[in-house]
Amino acid sequence: MHEHDTRNRRPVRSTRTGRLLLGAGLVLEALAVTALVSWWAHAPSDAAASPLRASAAIAGAPAHVDIPAIGVSADVETLGLRPSGAVEVPSSYDRVGWYAGSEIPGGPGPTVVLGHIDSHTGPAVFFRLSQLRAGDEVVVERADSAVVRFVVDRIGEFRKSRFPTAAVYGLTPAPTLRLLTCAGPFHGHYRDNLVVFARLEP
Repeated sequence: MHEHDTRNRRPVRSTRTGRLLLGAGLVLEALAVTALVSWWAHAPSDAAASPLRASAAIAGAPAHVDIPAIGVSADVETLGLRPSGAVEVPSSYDRVGWYAGSEIPGGPGPTVVLGHIDSHTGPAVFFRLSQLRAGDEVVVERADSAVVRFVVDRIGEFRKSRFPTAAVYGLTPAPTLRLLTCAGPFHGHYRDNLVVFARLEP
């Protein structure tokens, strides 16, 4: 695996310009040598080295995620970028991570949430993510106590070398949600990424 440097570039969100966020990916990697989960989450090429926005916006950051269909009830930690430009990895296999360069839940654009599929001791928080189906609900509670409900549109599995950066991180006119984990065969690391695409519940 390799990393793409995103330093000295503009933040992920660009609502004023309305541009799609295209470009090369970022590595999201755990300790493959010990057979721990690893995945590759491609952040847009114009992600900043520090994705944290104003404190007022962070107040709406996701705090808890419930996915009843697959029995997920997990707290959320905030993920930034490492000095290398790679997205940070969730520190716990039982929690999910919100990439703070993405939108807050309910905002106009994609909220990107990542989670481990497994660890050296067994299944992790997103182990059953592939079992989600269109119409399943994802409930996100924000730090300001607001609750935002999403419904799954579709699920896709992609080679890491062909990750759909624009589809995952590109700006959307309405609130959307992306859930990411690793997938596919494991040979020191997972070959693929699994992405759940969800939209705001009507």
